[in-house]
Amino acid sequence: MPAYIHGSLAVEQRTNQKVTVKETKKIVYRNKSLPVQEKLLYLFTMLICVIVASLIIWRYAQIYEMNTKIMKLETDIQMLQADNSVLKHKVESLSNPDRLRQEALKLGMVPPEDKQISKVPMKSTETQSKTTASAVNEKKVETTTP
Repeated sequence: MPAYIHGSLAVEQRTNQKVTVKETKKIVYRNKSLPVQEKLLYLFTMLICVIVASLIIWRYAQIYEMNTKIMKLETDIQMLQADNSVLKHKVESLSNPDRLRQEALKLGMVPPEDKQISKVPMKSTETQSKTTASAVNEKKVETTTP
């Protein structure tokens, strides 16, 4: 050690003092490993946790898939509604009586005269259905006979 300590030379040098350390031995007893039953309990607990987590994730995946399908169907519905409204406007414009009259005149059609119009009396629905059924049967018989 240097002779100069804390700004003074008057201080005596200390000699190294030996420190005696008492060594103690500590005996460590190792615990036995876990019993097999406890290990199996932990294993089954972890297995159940993994299964539950997998089920939850699987259900969320299904929900996500359903939501995407719903969103796709909603967009399809909106597109179909837009197409439907366009077609309705087209039907309205094509069904205009003035336009139909002009188209008929272009094709050479003329309005009917009073002599050309004939009124047919309407029969009751029961007799009408019987006559149509018999007419259909007669047509079937005619088509089947050579």
